[in-house]
Amino acid sequence: MKDYPRAARINTQLQHEISDLLRAGVLRDPRLHEAVLTVTSVEAAPDLGSARVLVSWLGDDKGLAECVRALNRAAGKLRHELSVRLHMRYVPTLHFAVDRGLREGDRISALIREAVAGDARSAAAAGQAPPASDDADKLHGKK
Repeated sequence: MKDYPRAARINTQLQHEISDLLRAGVLRDPRLHEAVLTVTSVEAAPDLGSARVLVSWLGDDKGLAECVRALNRAAGKLRHELSVRLHMRYVPTLHFAVDRGLREGDRISALIREAVAGDARSAAAAGQAPPASDDADKLHGKK
């Protein structure tokens, strides 16, 4: 599907404004005040009737799921606040979802670190010199 510049601008503006509203404490739910949520992306439908808002945080999965449920219950309040801030004729209906991308990236990075450490341990056990750290840096594109 073609990404229209207007839709991209609206997605970016919605992401920025929703983040600001969450930081400003507009919502009264105590679960949202304790959590530091990150709005990772907003994907508005081409007709701007609805928008999917992906959120993440560094806490546990259960807490994140509770925060997303609280955000979905408060979506009407957020939509009203967005209409005041953005001066749009139609503000999309907000649907919040968990963004698992950051957690998956952390998990993969941990697996890679574990594999590199395992290689170094087996090289040491075999009496070989472990790979130099600059070799690992070259592998990952660092100088």
